[in-house]
Amino acid sequence: MTATQPSPTAAGSGANASESFKAAASTQDVADTPPERVAAIVTSVLKGVHGAIAEHDVTYPEFRAAKAWLMSVGEGGEWPLFMDVFVEHAVEEQVAKSQTGTKGSILGPYFLPGRVKLSSTCQLPRRDDEQGTPLVLEGRVRDTDGTPLAGSEVDVWHADSDGYYSGFAPHVPDGNLRGVVVTDAEGRFEINTIQPAPYQIPHDGPTGQLIGSGRLAPVAARAPAHPGACRGAPADHDAALLRRW
Repeated sequence: MTATQPSPTAAGSGANASESFKAAASTQDVADTPPERVAAIVTSVLKGVHGAIAEHDVTYPEFRAAKAWLMSVGEGGEWPLFMDVFVEHAVEEQVAKSQTGTKGSILGPYFLPGRVKLSSTCQLPRRDDEQGTPLVLEGRVRDTDGTPLAGSEVDVWHADSDGYYSGFAPHVPDGNLRGVVVTDAEGRFEINTIQPAPYQIPHDGPTGQLIGSGRLAPVAARAPAHPGACRGAPADHDAALLRRW
């Protein structure tokens, strides 16, 4: 990454990710989940915590250390980042068992809703002097029977050639390298952009420090270069999240 640019902080990225999640949750299916179902899941999670306490013979000093770490995650606004790094992949694997078609991926912490809509053949919004190797993303959206889906929305976002995301890095203009591409009558799209660079998970907060401690199962602190693409289908079809590495 360019050394002269201010790197996103864990607190800043966490705050943006939290606001993004709240905005998306207000229009998605979070409110439709019955509280009884939430209670059942949380109860099972707590049983796992209680089992870990017994398995590791946890002492009060250790409990307080873990409590302080969890509090720092919340105070730093890092719950979206923590859930993306350590939990969401397991949910995606479970959901995929009952789905057909292209297997999805996690949404990740850098998605932002409400981006500008673009035609099926387009260039992602970028700075006039945007650096990077030209890249063309093209494809076709079909249903599971192979029928092209006209008017599908392909929400695309990725880092710039230095690994920074708009909306999270203070020096990158809002909406840079983000857009919602609407497929043509044959379900096709062609997106002109630049090749993204790998990005660094912010390491100045509790989540990054936990990853960097080396005491967990291997978790990459640096994600490979990839564009994210969330496909919003017509009303009678399910949506899907894709990620290309």
